[in-house]
Amino acid sequence: MDHFRYRHGELYCEEVPVERIAREVGTPAYVYSIHTVLEHYQKIAAAFESLHPLICFSIKANSALGLLKRLREAGSGFDVVSGGELQRALRVGADPKRLVFAGVGKSDAEIRFGIETGILMFNAESWEELANIDRIAASEGKRADVALRVNPDVDPETHTYIATGKKESKFGVDFVHARGILGEIKKLAHVRLIGIHVHIGSQILKVDPYVEALTKVAAFIEEVRQAGHQVEWLDMGGGFGIYYKEKAARSAAEIAEALVPVIQTTGCKLALEPGRFIVGNAGILVTRVVYRKTSGEKVFAICDTGMNSLIRPTLYGAYHGIWPVKTDKIVEGERPDEERWTGQTLVTDVVGPICESGDFLAQDRKLPPLNPGDHLAVFSAGAYGYVMASNYNSQPRPAEVLVDGDRYRVITRRETSEELMRLESAD
Repeated sequence: MDHFRYRHGELYCEEVPVERIAREVGTPAYVYSIHTVLEHYQKIAAAFESLHPLICFSIKANSALGLLKRLREAGSGFDVVSGGELQRALRVGADPKRLVFAGVGKSDAEIRFGIETGILMFNAESWEELANIDRIAASEGKRADVALRVNPDVDPETHTYIATGKKESKFGVDFVHARGILGEIKKLAHVRLIGIHVHIGSQILKVDPYVEALTKVAAFIEEVRQAGHQVEWLDMGGGFGIYYKEKAARSAAEIAEALVPVIQTTGCKLALEPGRFIVGNAGILVTRVVYRKTSGEKVFAICDTGMNSLIRPTLYGAYHGIWPVKTDKIVEGERPDEERWTGQTLVTDVVGPICESGDFLAQDRKLPPLNPGDHLAVFSAGAYGYVMASNYNSQPRPAEVLVDGDRYRVITRRETSEELMRLESAD
């Protein structure tokens, strides 16, 4: 699953002790295993190999340039949802024809940037957006290729905040409106419809919702062709779930086994937009215990970071495994947890320094007794971690570290307090 392992009671990322990184780089810090990233990328590539897919890593999951460059070198394209993410893809040498531009609220400047760059296609979310892309492409004297994002009204059985394929979602258009667009788009001289896009959500643990959505989309693609559009691409998005706590997620091979036959009926080239599946379990957040206190019957481990670095527990009620980087007992192999640990434990809330009651990384966890100076690893933090970090309470964002075998390097240095004020003026 990943390259984080305990050896004689000490956590290693690949061949590097995490305690060493914490001492030398400081905390908080995100630590990524590049071999985990590349292995998960290859798992998707192998699973869908018969379709020769274009795998476009979803930059919104983790936008670290050092990580994106390695993915590009491995053959990945990119899914971008903003002009800033497009700039990141280009910075690491991405081929524009391996880029798809999604997002429900693209600005004129972002659309123009995408057209000038020569991206593969825009994933358009509405008729209004299609008309705007046409207008901007005309002003540039160019034609823009687009995929129409449809909303199949499928329940992905995930958290409501990351369900994007239900009818009440802001994303895409329902099939009724999509059929109306098929005729209208022919009036747009500077837009060519080359694909259909669908993305039903994130952290999806079952295959059935994908099968249901793609079956609907396959039937619609036939309608699109009958309407005179030469559809080449089916972009089925991403959203494959990962292991956070229980091993309930499906492997890439299981997903592909169910979906490939449906996709083959469309005769389309396949684009995929995985993010979390590739990087989620490839990263940890390392934090240091600053204080330990007891209030009533509650034990608190107060750490040097919290919701400002990892907001998922507060925002989604998300579970992240947490365990000391070093233990007083020999633990081998996969990380221990409260189910397997045989030593003493205390029911503990792991919290941060932020002045909010919602500032926590975990609540009511059975953890070994923690003391000031202890380092904790927050697991499965490689996706939607640093990218959602904030400077609330004027807290600098953490460093990001990439481990490759027995070496590591800082790919994002820690912010300073002075840098937080660089855009401001007191005058």
